[in-house]
Amino acid sequence: MRAEPDPRYQALRARDPRFDGRFFVGVSSTGIYCRPVCPARTPNRENCQFFPSAAAAEAAGHRPCLRCRPELAPGNASVDARARIAHAAADLIETGLLNDARVDELATRLGVTGRHVRRVFQSEYGVSPVQYAQTQRLLMAKGLLTDTALPVLEVAMASGFGSLRRFNALFRARYRLNPTAFRREAGENGGADGLTLQLAYRPPFDWDALTAFLGPRAVEGVEQIRDGAYRRTVRVTRQEKELRGWVEVRPAPAWAALAVTVDGALLKALPQVLARVRRLFDLSCHPAEIAGALGRLAGASPGLRVPGAFDGFELAVRAVLGQQITVKGARTLAGRFARAFGEPAVTPFPGLDVVFPTPEAVARLDVSAIAELGIVGARARSIIALATELVAGRLRLEPAANIEGTLAALRRTPGIGEWTAQYIAMRALSWPDAFPHTDLGVRKALRAATPADVLNAGEAWRPWRAYAVMHLWRSLEETP
Repeated sequence: MRAEPDPRYQALRARDPRFDGRFFVGVSSTGIYCRPVCPARTPNRENCQFFPSAAAAEAAGHRPCLRCRPELAPGNASVDARARIAHAAADLIETGLLNDARVDELATRLGVTGRHVRRVFQSEYGVSPVQYAQTQRLLMAKGLLTDTALPVLEVAMASGFGSLRRFNALFRARYRLNPTAFRREAGENGGADGLTLQLAYRPPFDWDALTAFLGPRAVEGVEQIRDGAYRRTVRVTRQEKELRGWVEVRPAPAWAALAVTVDGALLKALPQVLARVRRLFDLSCHPAEIAGALGRLAGASPGLRVPGAFDGFELAVRAVLGQQITVKGARTLAGRFARAFGEPAVTPFPGLDVVFPTPEAVARLDVSAIAELGIVGARARSIIALATELVAGRLRLEPAANIEGTLAALRRTPGIGEWTAQYIAMRALSWPDAFPHTDLGVRKALRAATPADVLNAGEAWRPWRAYAVMHLWRSLEETP
């Protein structure tokens, strides 16, 4: 009897972009591992071994391909509970958490035991969290060596290595070249700014629709969409030190990727910044899978993404300010709020000159100080309550947070109803099944009489209801 063909090998032969990042292939005859979209000649089936992650391929002794560049492979969105923990752990690792902390501290952030996170992580990715973190550091370094002109020492530090000696030894052991020799072989094609990198996505990707959503909601002074690019100010903390700078994102000309230019002042927090860009632009999305689940609803724009949040607190404040007023009105209030309580930022872009205030700063405010901006007292109290909960550690607004617990905590917060809680889950938590069923626009698009009718209609779109919402909102914009 003939053996059934392996669908992964079929995807490799077809260079099917829907599988990009979902598995990697190691080639025994070369010792190299690739993405399924690699343009090189397809290896013979008997020479192929398939891995669930780049880290698993490297743990088996394979080196990353210089042509398809596995470090550019997009990530994986997750809806399954066990897989969600593993992917939340991976998300935190990709921010550089294990550069400064242990696995048990990572597990505490996730609300589980260290043993459990190790078990589910091994099951999902085929390696331990520490091995995964090591590969992420090496792949970050590989990308910096290939795409930038940064000195090798700065590459090592930006990638999370504690010393140049450790970086050189591990890089040589894993890739069989020292970093300088690798850079020569890769072509030294770094740009003059030294900090433009590429983040891949699975096509299709509707950049115009995404920026059309973000543009009217951009916080004045903090964000802007201009000249075909998204720009914003950035404030991050690395080893208890605050760093400020800016980031610019635009479609890459050659790859199915976004070109991300990062201010050199943010170099020490580069993994955190890039992780936030991935969330904001929903780069872990599987658009073909989601479009298939949504059917006709996604037909007009199968590349539509759910915009995430660069900063969870900023998004939550913007959501509260947007309650029961127009998008334009909420944008005006958010700009006043940022300029009143934020801090100055220096960027090369006119009008981009303030960083959004921190929860710590807002928690110290009086309601009257916020109300003076034209924000009603009830919403001012909600914003201060959100900030207070975040500062106390009782609330986390990031994809790694527990979904059910975070939704419950949001609903307990004064002035936070179901719409606001679901909207925050949809964007700040990157929860693909978030469903603001009380939204008037959703009801209008569905021609539903009640929120209960919306919930019933939404059952057909689980677990991708957040994407269904984006398509429903888009349909209203396109209605004559």
